[in-house]
Order: sequence, then structure tokens, then C-alpha cells
Amino acid sequence: QVQLAESGGGLVQPGGSLRLSCAASTSIFDFNVVGWYRQAPGKQRELVATVTHAAITDYKDAVKGRFTISRSVGKNTVDLQMNSLKPEDTAVYYCYAHRWDQGDFWGQGTQVTVSS
Repeated sequence: QVQLAESGGGLVQPGGSLRLSCAASTSIFDFNVVGWYRQAPGKQRELVATVTHAAITDYKDAVKGRFTISRSVGKNTVDLQMNSLKPEDTAVYYCYAHRWDQGDFWGQGTQVTVSS
């Protein structure tokens, strides 16, 4: 069973930065797609950023230019660098991975709170 473990969440002031990291129990490059979703209180879970096996990225419009997704070969992680954070970025962030023959996998989530 694939396991995904997020780290790096926390409390940050508006305009600040955080870096989320997701470690997988198998190679990140075994998946067709890896990425990050988020869910704010009372809202549906939404895509934040994804990257395919071919390194094609996709971002939610509201985070373009502020967030960057990347994969680390050495650490076997998928990371999300978040800059210029806004209060509306406050949510639980979930790591996501999809493999065509095994389906979807999710991490437990990490809280990101943007507040002064």
C-alpha cells in the first residue's frame, strides 16, 4: 500500500512563505501524476498544483506566479513552494498521487494558516 506523508505546514503571516513536502513510500516517478490539493473549512477540496510524469505542471489560477511545484529525485518528494501567501490560502493541504493501474492515493493533510 502506497503511503504519502506531508510536512511543512504551519502558521505564517500574509506575504510570507512556506514549503510543503510530501514523501512517498515508493518512487515519486512511479506515478503518472503527483501534486497538491487543499480544502478550506466549509469548502470542497480543490486542486492547487500537479505535475505529470512528463513534468507537465498545472496550477490553480489563484496560485499561479506564487506557488511552484517540484519533484526531488534525491529526497523522493514532491514539494510545493508557496510565496506571497494570502489569508485565502488557509486550508488543509493534501498530497496526491495517481497511478493508472492502482488509482488515487492521498496523504493525511497538513494545516496551513495565513494570518496576522
